[in-house]
Amino acid sequence: MSGQNQPSVYEILDERFRTGRCAFGDDSLTTLHTGSRWTEGPVYLPAWRQLIWSDIPNDRLLRWDEVTGTVSLFRAPAGHTNGNTLDREGRLISAEQGGRRVTRTEADGRITVLADRFEGKRLNSPNDAVVRSDGSIWFSDPDFGITSDYEGFRAESEIGANNVYRIDPATGEVRQVADGFGAPNGLVFSPDERQLYVSDTRAGHIRAFDVLDGGESLSDGKVFAETGGEDGRFDNIRFDDGGRLWAAAMHGGVHCYDPDGTRIGRINVPEPVSNVAFGGPKNNILFITATTSLYCLMTSVTGAPRIRR
Repeated sequence: MSGQNQPSVYEILDERFRTGRCAFGDDSLTTLHTGSRWTEGPVYLPAWRQLIWSDIPNDRLLRWDEVTGTVSLFRAPAGHTNGNTLDREGRLISAEQGGRRVTRTEADGRITVLADRFEGKRLNSPNDAVVRSDGSIWFSDPDFGITSDYEGFRAESEIGANNVYRIDPATGEVRQVADGFGAPNGLVFSPDERQLYVSDTRAGHIRAFDVLDGGESLSDGKVFAETGGEDGRFDNIRFDDGGRLWAAAMHGGVHCYDPDGTRIGRINVPEPVSNVAFGGPKNNILFITATTSLYCLMTSVTGAPRIRR
């Protein structure tokens, strides 16, 4: 990988960060691309050895090719897309803030709308999406894309709340599964899919919900971790295969949490951080979107297994 190397990045806050060999990868970040306005939504496509990510205010999706190291335009306009993920068939699932919808990009390039309303009312501005092994799609719907024209289009919320929803894989029904958020943002299932973790950006914490009813509903969420005022706000979150949670914490870099909720380490990043994603052939490259740039770090840990059929 080519790019501009940054100074050493690891900060050990608990001995478990060292004994878990979390800080034994690259000593510095590599800059893969810069020049965006606000980057989010990195997702690695194993079949193509490429990463797609969002530049929300510029209304475009960008693509980095791992083999050649080149960056190109994937889609523009892109509905002010925020989060991206892959479904069980490897198709791109996108949360469009501007389009106020969740979409799927088909193999032939067509775009299928999966959700744009709940109980007849337009969604606010879908932010992040995750796919469970049963094919259901879960997404957060804060109001970030309708509060101004910067990352979407200013509008009034028709729903009047910021919730988390589930799209049924068989019927396409959109069901509310969690509410009571300031602004639900990043989502991730635990590796065994028994919990769904949701970051609440405005509340400054991450909540863990038990998955109930065979994967169709959630329990009341419990606070798993809180960020201090100096660290800004939580954005997206991802697990490694050791059950540790890695969280983008805006001005606090990337936080690493032990399964018991203890913050054990941090990766310092020179810009405010939005999202993280594991990728690469071995799933051990941590891609970091941070304000204007896309960074990567080959780590000594491995991301949680990619979605199973």
